[in-house]
This record gives sequence, structure tokens and C-alpha cells, in this order.
Amino acid sequence: MTKYLISRLIWLPIVLWAVASLTFLALRLVPGTPIDFVASQNLTTAQITEYKAEWGLNQPLWFQYLSFLSDLARGHLGNSMSSAVPVKTLLIDRIPPTMELAVSAMIISTIVGMGAGIISSTTNSKLVDYSARIFSILGLSVPWFWIAIVLIIIFSVKLGWMPVGGQLDPGTNYKTITHFIVLDAILTGDWSLLRIAVRHLALPALAVGLTSAGFVARLTRSAMLEVLRTDYVRTARAKGLVERKVVIKHALRNAILPVLTLQGLQFGSLLGGAVITELVFSWPGMGRLLLDGVTQRDYPVVQAAVIFIAFIYVLANLIVDLLYHLVDPRLRAG
Repeated sequence: MTKYLISRLIWLPIVLWAVASLTFLALRLVPGTPIDFVASQNLTTAQITEYKAEWGLNQPLWFQYLSFLSDLARGHLGNSMSSAVPVKTLLIDRIPPTMELAVSAMIISTIVGMGAGIISSTTNSKLVDYSARIFSILGLSVPWFWIAIVLIIIFSVKLGWMPVGGQLDPGTNYKTITHFIVLDAILTGDWSLLRIAVRHLALPALAVGLTSAGFVARLTRSAMLEVLRTDYVRTARAKGLVERKVVIKHALRNAILPVLTLQGLQFGSLLGGAVITELVFSWPGMGRLLLDGVTQRDYPVVQAAVIFIAFIYVLANLIVDLLYHLVDPRLRAG
């Protein structure tokens, strides 16, 4: 397992280099440049020339690429072309909200999806089974933004239980420690802040989590049905073990492996794929930052955001592979 972990860690910088290089080239090959964006602001030719020199866009492409790699190796991400704010500052502000949203949505999708899949595969009731399968199909079919809008209409507009958007109520002040509001509220014992943060987090996390739960439920159901037909499960039942113990200890432990893979892949996609949900709920996360960067042709912001998402994606899959070794004894024996 140690050799496997070392080999994966060796590949990590190679993957990030490939992602960084492709992002660099893609931004400069597609139509539109940062100069086109600033030129729309009625700047003079001298000002545009000054911007080109400041951003290094007057240099050959190969020189820009080598400068980009050199800065990246030194951890220098540059400043935003549109706001002149250091990209590191933008990431520090935007990463925590997205991570909170992604983790919360992952917890919801895991609990709801696996619960629905287990119930559907083990129940004798056709009504329950059909209901769980319909839920899975809806999760696979319905887009995030539609669920988000429906949740806002029901819980914010009609019932008035939840706020429409944002991360906190206007004028809310709190002591920043980690930039993760929920974690900071727990560390400082500010339960009023925690209540406000959870109320704002609930609807966007539910919108993303319910959609992902459909995938999890469908995969859990099919994996459980396959495992429940195996000989060792029939043997466990023949020994007189309680059905709950057979399902959880014997069947679920083996059926959970493909679910781990799915959740690892989904976590990476949640970081960059929940753009529409963040827009609907005015959530100040990485999705909105990446969208604004693409719209404004802000090279440093887009490059940093994509590299970060790729890093989390690779890291999530590495953690899934390690969990495989913990769950499956056959891999540890090999």
C-alpha cells in the first residue's frame, strides 16, 4: 500500500502540470482576450499597450508559458486582471464556501442515496421499491437549477422558512479563524452564527445533494442486488444471522465499493459544476469565481481555479483508492 501511495503522489504533480498546460493553451487559443475586455471600456491605444506590457501579453506565447510555469512552481498565482486583487486572496475567500457546499451536498447524497438504494434492494414492498427507483430516475434526469428554484419557491417564498440566497444574513459579523463559517461558529461557540449559516447552507446543499443522491441510489441498489445473490450472503442467512446484520456487515460492505468510486468522482465535479446553483442562491463560491473569470477573460483567475479543482479531484480519487484498501481485505492481502 505504501508503494502504491508513493506512486500516486509522484503522478500528482504530473497531472497538475498537464492540467495547467492545457488550461493555459485553451485560454489563449479560444476567441477573445483580456485586451478585448478592457478595450470595450473606451481606453486609449496607449493605455491598452500599457495593459499588454503589464500582463505580459506583448511577449511570445512560449515566453508567457515559461513565465507561467515559473510563477506556478514558486506558488505565485498573480493578480486578477479585472480587479487587480491577488488571486490567492480570491481563492481564500471563495474556496471555503464551495467546500462547505460540496461537503454538505456529499453528506446528503450519501445518506439519502444509500438509504434509498438499500431500502429498494431489500424491501419486499413493490410500492417502496418503485418509489425509490422513481426517485433515482428523477435524480438522474432533473437538473440542479430546477430543484434549486423549486426549493426556493416552496421553502423561501411560500413558507418563509429559509433565506432566498447568500451565505449569511446582512450585517452579520463573526470572528474569522478558518474562513469556513460553520467551522468557525463551532470553534468560537457562536451558536447563533451557526444557526444562520446552516439556514443559508441548507437549500443549496439540498439542491445539489438530492440530484447526486439519484446516482448513488441507483448504483447502491444495483450493487446490493448483485451482492445479495452471492453464496456467502446465503450462507450467512443459513447460519441464522439477523437480516439487518447480513445486510450491513456482509452485503453493504462489498456493495459500497462502486459507491465510493462514484462519490469520489462526484466530489470533484461538485467543486466546479455547481455554477448554476451558486448563481441561483447568490453563493460566493468557486463556481461563480470561475464563471466571472471566463466571462472577463481573466487568465490568472481561471488558471488558478481550474488547477485547484483538478488538485481536489485528484486528491479525492486518491482518498477513494485508500478507502478501497481499508474496506476490501483482498487488496491489502495483495
